[in-house]
Amino acid sequence: MEFVITGRLEALARQEAEARIKELGGSTGSSVTKKTTYLVVGADPGSKLAKAQTLGTKQLTEEEFLHLLRQRQ
Repeated sequence: MEFVITGRLEALARQEAEARIKELGGSTGSSVTKKTTYLVVGADPGSKLAKAQTLGTKQLTEEEFLHLLRQRQ
């Protein structure tokens, strides 16, 4: 699974979120592509959100993302 993060996360620093993804076997990207599985949308998302909507990429709120991390532990 490849994750891209946009916007500001409240519960985790971006680097910590990316480290948790990698610990669980996922990968992170800096831009949304057809290979992106999930876009994690924090506060004040940038242009990555529009790109994800265009590509039909699944979007997760920060709360949904944290729930997914807890399920995978």
